[in-house]
Amino acid sequence: MKRLIICAAVALGLGACTTKGTMETKLMANLDTTQAPGTDFFQYATGGWQNANPITDEYARYGQFDALREKNREQLKDLVLEQAAKKGEPNSNSQKVGDLYNLVMDSTRRNNEGVAPVKHYMDAVAAMQTKKEIVPLIAKNYRVGLGNFFGTGIGTDIMDSNSNQLGLYQGGLSLSEKEYYSDNDEVSANIRAKFSQHVVNMFKLHGFSEQEATAKMKAVMAIETRLAAKHLSRVERRNPMNCYHKMSYDELKKSIPGIDWDTYYSILGIDGIKELNLAHPEAIKEAAAIINDTPLNDIKAYLEWRIIRSTANQLSDALEEETFAFYGTVLSGKKVQQPRWKRAVSTVDGALGDIIGELYVAKYFPPAAKERMTQLVKNLQIALGERIDAQEWMSDVTKKAAHEKLNTFTVKIGYPDKWDDYSALTIDPTLSYTENCRNMSEFGWKKHVDEKWGKPVDRDEWHMTPQTVNAYYNPTTNEICFPAGILQYPFFDMEEDDAFNYGAIGVVIGHEMTHGFDDQGRQFDKDGNFANWWTDEDSKSFNERTQVIIDFFNKIEVLPGLNANGQLTVGENIADHGGLTISMQAFQNATKENPLPVKDGFTPEQRFYLSYSNVWAGHIRDEEARNLTKSDPHSLSRWRVNGTLPHIDEWYTAFGITEKDPLFVPAEERLRIW
Repeated sequence: MKRLIICAAVALGLGACTTKGTMETKLMANLDTTQAPGTDFFQYATGGWQNANPITDEYARYGQFDALREKNREQLKDLVLEQAAKKGEPNSNSQKVGDLYNLVMDSTRRNNEGVAPVKHYMDAVAAMQTKKEIVPLIAKNYRVGLGNFFGTGIGTDIMDSNSNQLGLYQGGLSLSEKEYYSDNDEVSANIRAKFSQHVVNMFKLHGFSEQEATAKMKAVMAIETRLAAKHLSRVERRNPMNCYHKMSYDELKKSIPGIDWDTYYSILGIDGIKELNLAHPEAIKEAAAIINDTPLNDIKAYLEWRIIRSTANQLSDALEEETFAFYGTVLSGKKVQQPRWKRAVSTVDGALGDIIGELYVAKYFPPAAKERMTQLVKNLQIALGERIDAQEWMSDVTKKAAHEKLNTFTVKIGYPDKWDDYSALTIDPTLSYTENCRNMSEFGWKKHVDEKWGKPVDRDEWHMTPQTVNAYYNPTTNEICFPAGILQYPFFDMEEDDAFNYGAIGVVIGHEMTHGFDDQGRQFDKDGNFANWWTDEDSKSFNERTQVIIDFFNKIEVLPGLNANGQLTVGENIADHGGLTISMQAFQNATKENPLPVKDGFTPEQRFYLSYSNVWAGHIRDEEARNLTKSDPHSLSRWRVNGTLPHIDEWYTAFGITEKDPLFVPAEERLRIW
């Protein structure tokens, strides 16, 4: 699930099996009965699916999530092509959709244009004569989606959840995690070497000689390594207060004088600044130091690289292929790129999401699904309230505050009440695809500033489009959101019984609710403010219990020599545990008067856990497993089953798991929170 980051929301993480028939038929087909449940429940519950759905070359991982996303993408493709066929009037939604899709698809034009569409951006960097020109240039580039040393934006003030504030954030790295620049293990060193060669190759494709490209690569590596050393790690960023340093604008100027902030923000269209959040002080200070103490030519090389990196997939096939060779193959293990039409549909969906979303829900999201989801959410809220009351380790004072937070959840299901307006955005087919991307980025930036700067937080805003296959919890608005895209098999099926739906979408609902009470979410009150509503003793008890799951996951060996990161994944692991616990209670409540029968030889409780595990069926390449272990706050799919279920008492009862089974965890060592 997704979390709007606090330092942003919390998301589910990563389709549909096409097998016809009943839910039981689908679940049973996915079994691998050669594997004992207590030895490897992931393989037992999903091995049949893995055998029937081998990973293809275009994927670094492929599972039920991806299968559903492929189904959705086919639906989105039909919607996009329908709009393109209309050849709508200039500035109409159909014109924008159709022309953007065609711009992405026209590889012949892009190959003929080569790197010409970004030449004026590269020339502007090359033309700089003094360091005074750096700040105006990086501000102009940031407006149009070209990266630089750091990031800036406007978001919720976690101390005043009704107000937006300006923020400054670490950025400027080409590799996803700071550890890639410093870890000295063989894999990390190899990735750095291949990245260095990739940078050289990309500069050469932009017309630089081998010697020039090598010199520029060395400058890029030196600057990014310096930046990385001052970045907070993902684990460090999990603490909201590590990313909150509110100060006056004058204090920013005094503490980081090496950047002309007035010029920077004026170009970005932000004025009247009184205060802001310097989220990552050391990283921003280092960026300023680099700008001031690094030779101008090295700065130029870095800024050229940021342009090259930002536009890599918007130009020629040669640049796309080189980019894929590193980011797709080296980092993730993919063997081939996705077909161009998939990339084109994803581009349109990403840029014009609400246009597509409105068409999507009209065609594919029945009102009855929203009604059933609404009832499921209510049932899960009741169950979570019961779980709160049942906790002997929690005081009545904290329980009261927890109930207040639970009862004030904002629930968003399916699609928003209002759609984004794209009338001010121009898609011009006479311009290159790259230049249209710059215009789209500038439109997005201006919209961001216009809607948020000096404005209160819009609590009706959605942070995912309706067609997204995911869900999230946002702590600063205390909301849970379930887009229409996830309300399909294997998560939700109107034709199936409660054992299936509570085991799948029910756990998703419970997962997102639990995020409001995980190690991060519990630090926010019912109004979305960062505030302590816990007694000291209850906080101590919570942290002690949380440490159990951190320690457990730290011991899991993902690959030879690489263990899971229990500290990084603790929030999602707590949410998985809570989702299972809460949904099982809600399921038992819902079927108490009319118990479900045994079907296909499986009890309702067994089918509940099979349904949950079925969601996580899938494959992953070693490269991607390594990459995600370093960067993703979600545990890998296998361990969302084999790592989570052994902490659920009811699972032991359902499948007769005993101390003789490899997955057995003694009762006193199991996670017990909600």
